[in-house]
Formats: sequence, C-alpha cells, structure tokens
Amino acid sequence: MALPIKVCVVCGQEFELKPDKPGFANRCPSCSAPEAAEENAARPMDAGGPKATSEVNAARRKAMRDLLYRKDS
Repeated sequence: MALPIKVCVVCGQEFELKPDKPGFANRCPSCSAPEAAEENAARPMDAGGPKATSEVNAARRKAMRDLLYRKDS
C-alpha cells in the first residue's frame, strides 16, 4: 500500500504521510517536530507524579465498572 504524498503548509515540501507520524497531518516531520517538543514540555507531571495518575485511573475504572454493572432496582 502506497503512502499518500502531502505538501507541507509551512515550507511547501512534499512528504509521505506515514502512520503514527507525530504532529499535524498537513505538516512535514521537520516542521511539526518543534511543536511536538513544545507540547510535551507544556504539560509537566503533577506534584503527585505517576502514583497520583495511577490512583486517578483506578478511580475512573471503578466508577465506570459501577455504572456499567450496577443492578437496576
């Protein structure tokens, strides 16, 4: 399967649109690389770190399970 050829809206360079390409679908990898780095830097980890994230995910899973499998009385 051939990958589609796109033209970058920033620099006008042609590039192949590959699956799992970071950034925008209408920008070449070199033009979208700086924005991907800025996006990761803009979202720092919370004060609690990964433990807080896992606790939030566990609470979310429990709430979804309770909503899905509760008995309607």
